[in-house]
Amino acid sequence: MKGWRRDEEAERQMGDFTDITDGTIDANGLTFGYLAAGPPDGPLALCLHGFPDTPHTWRPLLPELAAAGYRAVAPFMRGYAPTSVPADGAYQTGALAADAVALHEALGGGPDAVVIGHDWGAAATYGAASLAPDRWRKAVAMAVPPIEVLVSSFFAYGQLKRSFYVFVFQTALAETVLNRQFVDGLWRDWSPPGAPDPAEEVDRVMECLAAPANITAALGYYRAMLDPSRHVERYAAEQEAADARGVRPVLYLHGEQDGCMGADVVAPGGDLAPIVAALPDGSAARLVPDAGHFLLRDRPVEVNRLILDWLAA
Repeated sequence: MKGWRRDEEAERQMGDFTDITDGTIDANGLTFGYLAAGPPDGPLALCLHGFPDTPHTWRPLLPELAAAGYRAVAPFMRGYAPTSVPADGAYQTGALAADAVALHEALGGGPDAVVIGHDWGAAATYGAASLAPDRWRKAVAMAVPPIEVLVSSFFAYGQLKRSFYVFVFQTALAETVLNRQFVDGLWRDWSPPGAPDPAEEVDRVMECLAAPANITAALGYYRAMLDPSRHVERYAAEQEAADARGVRPVLYLHGEQDGCMGADVVAPGGDLAPIVAALPDGSAARLVPDAGHFLLRDRPVEVNRLILDWLAA
């Protein structure tokens, strides 16, 4: 099995981020913290993170999007400090899609905006593009395939073993289990052999989950995933859209060595045709060599190129 290989250009991109700023904005009844780069009047590129992650993993991509003329904004997702914990406890994908659409509105996005998501951010991306297609020109999703493929892959025996944490998170012990050691273990298990030490990224995650309410929020995504009774009726229409196939073209990227959702079940034998068939017309899919679950961090140069080429096409 191949492992991570040294890439000096990748190291450069993971180095100096002096052009990235931070801020806050109100949208969908929450106050979102965010990182941003690029001209204020550029087309919006909304970058949505997953678990256990933060907007800081987008650091290699934000300056590249800015250089291409985009106003790139990476918010902290609902419940991840400094973003508010929602009072209604809504963490279903419909709520995540609603957040993305509300952020598009609050940030002054136009029909030339793009949405890019990883992990839970990918689920939000599918939902946002389906819910409000007139707001987005294109979309990119990473590490979590469209729901049709996700459901068929999730129940494979090998994938069920990888997904042990999903079931742990349904229990009353989850708030105790979700500590730094656990997050560090997930990062290492989900990354290719020899990948850079994830300590800095894990530190960022634990800053976002420093309070008990934030830990419960992060768990809420998974509890809503398996328990529809946790869905908030306010987001019923958004949930229906999130579960439907949209119309905006999507580029799907998956790491060949993803230890969270294996490429062997998502694309057996490297066959991406079922993924493309589950996406809107005009979509595409790629496996990224030498990359794990956090493919943007593992192979930033290649992933950035794939994203920017897709957006420019």
